[in-house]
Order: sequence, then C-alpha cells, then structure tokens
Amino acid sequence: MKLNVNDWIGFIGVTILLIAFLMNLLNKMDKNSLSYILLNIIGAGLACLASLLINYMPFVILEGTWTVVSIIALINYAKKTTVNHR
Repeated sequence: MKLNVNDWIGFIGVTILLIAFLMNLLNKMDKNSLSYILLNIIGAGLACLASLLINYMPFVILEGTWTVVSIIALINYAKKTTVNHR
C-alpha cells in the first residue's frame, strides 16, 4: 500500500487523538490538562486537514468541530490559569 501526503497527515492526526484518549483512559493525562487539550487541537486539526484534502466533508465537520471545541477548552484553560495566578 502506497501512502500519500494526505494519508500521512490523517494517520498522524488520528494517532495523536488516540494517544490522548488512551492516556486519559489510563489516568495518565487529565482531560483538563494543557497537554490533553493541545493534543486534541493538533490531532483533530491534522485529521480535519487530511479530510479537507481528500474532500470528505463528514469528517471535515467532525474534526473541525472537535478542533473548535478543543480551542474553546484551551481558552477556558488560559482564563483559569490567569485567574489562579493573580
């Protein structure tokens, strides 16, 4: 099987998402931690990009939404961190 750039982008994105999910399930990473949030943004963003490149809209919507929700979580994390450091 020959993989193209779109495949690699998608595989990397999905792998990052699965690592974050597994780490959370194993209680090695909290869902509210910065690392978990960043892994979700990067993973979903890459998976969304790969879906865009192959023009597969159902996953563009899914991964795009996942990315946006994760960005909102990052904003909330930053707000809480700023409040706690005052």
